[in-house]
Amino acid sequence: MMNSNDLAYIDENLRIIRERCAEAADKYRSPDDNIRIMAVTKTVAPEAVNHAVELGIDLLGENRVQEYLSKADFYDKSAEVQFIGHLQTNKVKYIINSVSMIQSVDSLKLGQEISRLAVKDGRTMDILCEVNIGGEDSKSGIAPSELKELMDGLSELEGIRIRGLMTIPPPSDSDIFLGRMKELYDSISSGYKGLDTLSMGMTHDYAEAIRYGSTLVRIGTGLFGARDYSR
Repeated sequence: MMNSNDLAYIDENLRIIRERCAEAADKYRSPDDNIRIMAVTKTVAPEAVNHAVELGIDLLGENRVQEYLSKADFYDKSAEVQFIGHLQTNKVKYIINSVSMIQSVDSLKLGQEISRLAVKDGRTMDILCEVNIGGEDSKSGIAPSELKELMDGLSELEGIRIRGLMTIPPPSDSDIFLGRMKELYDSISSGYKGLDTLSMGMTHDYAEAIRYGSTLVRIGTGLFGARDYSR
């Protein structure tokens, strides 16, 4: 069992993150812009996650369905949970009733399964379309050139609401790709109602992402420290 002294590093990390976010927002954004900080919880113990919630974090990001299911009951229920990892269609049923948004929709097939289960359960699931802005083979996401076709198809489905876009840009030259993502988001926003979320920016580039219009930054290592992703 961890105690507050064991978790004091989270206090300092969050102070730095908030300070850097505020500096970037003051420099590049309108005072009316709302930028949310998501705590990415992959491999993080529930005690550490709940400590971050006690410090004011109200949004958690889950990458893996099985891991999330093993920890969900231990989380402080005051925090909202969104799913941000690659999602197989056969796993949607396990999270459809416990997350507020699925950020990683990159195919019509996945959207159709989310729609089917959401309608069955009498709810509307918020989603983001994941864009592979750098064209990397190792990453999920739709190609920018195929985004409109995907969004048109998703827009026809019941039980889902497209809120915007998500991306993980290549770590090298990330500012270039963040800028391209902002241009893509701006170009498609006029064609779809209700878009209000551009999820981009991680530990290494969240300040730059805010510069380029991110409304939601996803921070794991910068908040909780280096972790063993092989687990």
